[in-house]
Amino acid sequence: MTIEKARYWAENMTELSKNDRLWLNNPVIMQGVGLAPMVVAATSGYTALVLAVAVAVMLTPARVAGAVLRKALGERYDRVAVLCYALPAALCYIAAYFLVRHLWGPSALQQVGVYLPLLVFEPLIIRRYRAAVPEGPARALRRGLYTTVGYLVVLLGVGLARELLAQGSLMGVQLLEVQLFPLAAQPAGGFMLLGAVCAAWRGRVRAFKRNIYQEVERNK
Repeated sequence: MTIEKARYWAENMTELSKNDRLWLNNPVIMQGVGLAPMVVAATSGYTALVLAVAVAVMLTPARVAGAVLRKALGERYDRVAVLCYALPAALCYIAAYFLVRHLWGPSALQQVGVYLPLLVFEPLIIRRYRAAVPEGPARALRRGLYTTVGYLVVLLGVGLARELLAQGSLMGVQLLEVQLFPLAAQPAGGFMLLGAVCAAWRGRVRAFKRNIYQEVERNK
């Protein structure tokens, strides 16, 4: 990294970190949202993919619709705040349900179980209703897409890792003869694996920021 870029990062670290939903401010790693579907239902690459499709269909449209409703309601928004996000999420869930059913059949819905409809009230989807500062539809669209991508990266990564560790396969293709960590198929193993990922990820983010500031200090 050039010194000019390092200075830019150092001077704008707070804002850049806040806007980076993939790496520096990942919704799972840094904010701890969307954990329940990930550690309970995403036990394989297949179930993680099913949840990923549902989140992709629900998160950004619900966030944009909530921003539009908040702007339209004005001062009346506070009385129905949660509904402005939950109702669009419920409508998007209907689309996600039929899309998943069309792509993979009823068995896919059975495998993810109650965690698919629970996405309607998942903080990952509707938590913007509590935000003190309203966001416009354009900002909601941009932030929603970034948050979706950041979440799906971790969701799919954890699902694939759990399948490989517990079953020795990836997306149903057998790769290993042994089960490296059978507990990974259980919620407890999911928590352990995700905890290890979070610890390593956060450590790398801290090291990145520290290196930026040290580089700037060395070149003063």
